[in-house]
Amino acid sequence: MHETSWKGVVMRIDWKKLFRYTSDATPASDSSASPVSAESSRSRSPRRPLVILLAGVLAMALAVGGVLLVRQQSGAGFRLAGASDGGVVNAADLDKGGLEVTAPEGEALDGAEVTVDGERVPVQTAGRHLTVGLDGLRDGTHELKVATEGSMLGGAELTRELTVDTTPPKLAVADTEGRSLRGPVTVEGRAQDATGVTVAGRKARVAKDGTFAVTLPRPPAKATAVATDEAGNTTREDAVVTVRRPTLRAVHVSGQAWASDQLRKPVLKLLKEGKLNAVQLDIKDELGEISYDSKVPLARRIGAAKGYYDAKQAVKEIHAAGGAVVGRIVAFRDPVLASASWKDGHRDRVVRTPDGGPYGAGSKYGALSFTNFANEDVRRYHLDLAAEAAELGFDDILYDYIRRPDGKLSGMSFPGLGGTSPEDSITDLVARTRTVAREHGAFLGVSVFGVAVTRPKEIAQDIGKLAKECDYIAPMVYPSHWAAGEYGVSDPNSHPYPITKKSLADFVKKTRHTDARIVPWLQDFSLGVSYGDAEVAAQIRAAADNGIHSFLLWNPAVRYHGGALERMG
Repeated sequence: MHETSWKGVVMRIDWKKLFRYTSDATPASDSSASPVSAESSRSRSPRRPLVILLAGVLAMALAVGGVLLVRQQSGAGFRLAGASDGGVVNAADLDKGGLEVTAPEGEALDGAEVTVDGERVPVQTAGRHLTVGLDGLRDGTHELKVATEGSMLGGAELTRELTVDTTPPKLAVADTEGRSLRGPVTVEGRAQDATGVTVAGRKARVAKDGTFAVTLPRPPAKATAVATDEAGNTTREDAVVTVRRPTLRAVHVSGQAWASDQLRKPVLKLLKEGKLNAVQLDIKDELGEISYDSKVPLARRIGAAKGYYDAKQAVKEIHAAGGAVVGRIVAFRDPVLASASWKDGHRDRVVRTPDGGPYGAGSKYGALSFTNFANEDVRRYHLDLAAEAAELGFDDILYDYIRRPDGKLSGMSFPGLGGTSPEDSITDLVARTRTVAREHGAFLGVSVFGVAVTRPKEIAQDIGKLAKECDYIAPMVYPSHWAAGEYGVSDPNSHPYPITKKSLADFVKKTRHTDARIVPWLQDFSLGVSYGDAEVAAQIRAAADNGIHSFLLWNPAVRYHGGALERMG
């Protein structure tokens, strides 16, 4: 038996049988034989028909290839998907369910015998396509064979050597701290057995010892490093890039107040005197009105953009006076969006009652006052506003009313919430907003109830989780808002120092293992008890005694006690 091949076609021919068959014939006469004798010999000998037959068979084999194909060792015509060109199967390939073999046109794989290292493996076949399951296959070199029944004299076989490599490269990336949200930051790390590393999508240069460094133009909230090895396995690690919010001392100013010379100029004076270093200017307020001429499409459709002030001009004026601009976005208390959505049939944007009506009837807020934090349209609206404000030059985005309505949770319905808790849904939006704000160089703060630190489910504000997804927590610890006896203080409103100090101590403790700052909202208004310089100063001192030197002062009338403020060093 002799085996020969032509263009991947392997033929086995029993030459002995053929020789035996031809040797029985009379030898051909030499040239000296007479024509009659030669002709007689040819007529008696079967050699000529056999030679012709053999030549014909060989020609046919060469022409049609597969007729005499017994083993197609190279797998010509087969296609193998799910492995690299080098036959390497990585972890991602295995996760996809295995390898896919496709036979040439006219070749079916039904009934094919598939083995790996000589052992049959489970397969799924469909005509010319076959999927080989490789579950449990260890790293190393393996031999895959796919053998089919052929037509006429033989079959076809795909033989492929595979290397399984599912071990990902080792990667360590260091958390880092940047100096500014609008300046470069360098992320460093080490990768072992990696052929390439990217950080936040930027290619890193990897040294021989595996160390790498990438300079990013701006600090993202998280810089994802990805190391890839020769087989295509990847390892991902997030580096937390911290840029701490510098000391923030600001006062609240509504959009309409900023348009008033009588109210705007005293605030600018406090900035120029060095008693403040920022202004909290409303972007969207409790009425759902946007104070500048927003270009966010949904804001324009529902008539929310009021244009009380020119955003670019306001930012420019505050910056010129030496202050930063904190843009406050009242999130889910939004009568404008709620009413327009209900009217237009987008009722899932609104917090509902269990029977499907709008929540809030009979409450202090009224019906159609709260939008649904679980609705993607509502979430996108606030992400778009945050992005727009940051692009306009606002230095901070500060959420307010980033919560569910207060009241019994059983009386509320949040379409789209699914199995997620209200606390986690709200935290997720904060995380998404921080990414957007960072892209434009803005910090993100979150205003929270004072009671949320010990009662996270009361209004769906989990301080521990929120602190991991924002730059600062702004607790509203107004003494007038605490009930008698809270923190052991019999009359909090009349004792601003102890109630402020004790309540903020809980926030410091709760956020200790995060990078979030505490920037408390302090009371500069009178409610039941007259507040002046002394009462405001007492709260500022209580915050400082907790190691907190930042604050936001609230007065809805936008009139502040400058005598309570000291010049900043």
